Amino acid sequence: MKGFFTFLLLCLSTNGFATEQAEEIFKQLAPSLYQIRLIDKTSGEKSSIGSGFQISKDGLIATNYHVISGFARHPAKYTIEFLDHQGNKGVLELKSVDVINDLALVKRSTEIDLPYFSIADNAPKRGEEIYSLGNPHDLGMIVVPGTYNGLKTESFNQRIHFTGSVNPGMSGGPVVNNETKVVGINVATSGNQIGFLVPHEKLANLYKAYQLSVPESIDKQMADQLSQNQQKLFSTILTAEWKIKTLGNGVIPAIDVPFIRCWGESNADKTDALFLAAVANCSLDENTYISSRFFTSNLEMEFQYMQAKELSDTKFYHLYEKRIRRAGPGNKAGKDNVSEYQCHHDTVTPDNNAIENKTIFCTRSYKDFPKLFDVLYLAASIDKNNQALVSHFTIAGVEQTTALAFTRKFMESVKWN
Repeated sequence: MKGFFTFLLLCLSTNGFATEQAEEIFKQLAPSLYQIRLIDKTSGEKSSIGSGFQISKDGLIATNYHVISGFARHPAKYTIEFLDHQGNKGVLELKSVDVINDLALVKRSTEIDLPYFSIADNAPKRGEEIYSLGNPHDLGMIVVPGTYNGLKTESFNQRIHFTGSVNPGMSGGPVVNNETKVVGINVATSGNQIGFLVPHEKLANLYKAYQLSVPESIDKQMADQLSQNQQKLFSTILTAEWKIKTLGNGVIPAIDVPFIRCWGESNADKTDALFLAAVANCSLDENTYISSRFFTSNLEMEFQYMQAKELSDTKFYHLYEKRIRRAGPGNKAGKDNVSEYQCHHDTVTPDNNAIENKTIFCTRSYKDFPKLFDVLYLAASIDKNNQALVSHFTIAGVEQTTALAFTRKFMESVKWN
């Protein structure tokens, strides 16, 4: 297996100095880079791969949480394994995670001091050349020159915008500056030379916390992180300005935060349509990955306005009802992760008496994180014969007090103009 990690330099720049610098960085850092493998115990084969890098002389390795999430959720089914630059393999132990920032610390056994990466004290300057390292598509370790473009503005949890190729398999690899200090961790790509990195200070914080105290339980650590994040997120949302926006003859909320983005569409150009329809969708530009079948910490809102043209009340009602049935939860979660929804139906008029709705309020609990719930709310107006306003939201991974506070504010923000 020696030589498995072949050196494939992907030079995205015509700058000769950048290429030279990248080559030198790779030679210097290769002994501290790893492929991280999740091995299915039953089949003995790789289930997933990613990258990792050593951050201490005693064998502590940083990677992405999503690279080792299978083991974190099902430790009896998998083992975590490393492959180094010389083709040597070994078993890794999961030590700590930061599920919100998609980070994990794993440890290899060693009797000698090993070379490791240093974490930078400061972020790069915008436009600075930085270098991403990892193992794309199981082809071998590479180094990719790219550009630091600052933090992504439409994100609640910070991500660095990186101009460079972050390909599958590079997840969890380090991104370094010219001094070979870690300034970010590969985490995601949007294609076309657009990548996203976890800022280096998130890793520094996780490492410092680990040095002070090793978590007793990964599940409990994740539960605490999810609870703290939802409190911080929805505190920001609930204290932000909720602006008024019109949708047809209805009024809907527009929450003034940069990380909630909205889109709209209508059939106003369709002269043969049976009714006028306009739709607005708003959602968080991110979520939290728990496993391939379980995502949380997100918010989705949808509003639909309908106005009949030349329809009877009965025909309009049937079309209206068909639209209502399309609403569903906005996050992915399977029966192993959450309970069945429990729903309450009611007819509600908000305190402002501005609209009368038939409502459905549904909750489902998280099996491994008992304080957290998903909430699905749907309201359909019933006080006008030829007009209708449907409002719907899903919030994922929230505690009960947060869910009720958001629902109350949402209900009071939807009304007729």
